[in-house]
Amino acid sequence: MVKKPLHCGLSLRLYREEKVFGPGVAVLLETVRETHSLRSAAMRMDMAYSKAWKVIKAAEEGMGFSLLDTATGGRRGGGAALTAQAETLLTRYRAFEAECRQSMEAAYARHFGEYS
Repeated sequence: MVKKPLHCGLSLRLYREEKVFGPGVAVLLETVRETHSLRSAAMRMDMAYSKAWKVIKAAEEGMGFSLLDTATGGRRGGGAALTAQAETLLTRYRAFEAECRQSMEAAYARHFGEYS
């Protein structure tokens, strides 16, 4: 029997009463940053455009500020960009995630290192 190495994982979410922000919203925002479009980001993530809007709106409601600046389509095309507050939130979330991951890996090594 081949044993795969034991490992641990981490998925961080921010809550008020309900989930406000987590890895899915973070990836969606990062993809909007890359594509300059919520529609393109949703397509890249195999997500319905309507679902992407629901995710963004729920996060905006929970955080209390806008995450995207949008331009309506037309002859010149539309687009989306992260607001300054969204950029700050995303930077802080990724830094928090990295810190938590480092702490988790150290604790894992102390408690379960012999099983790896």
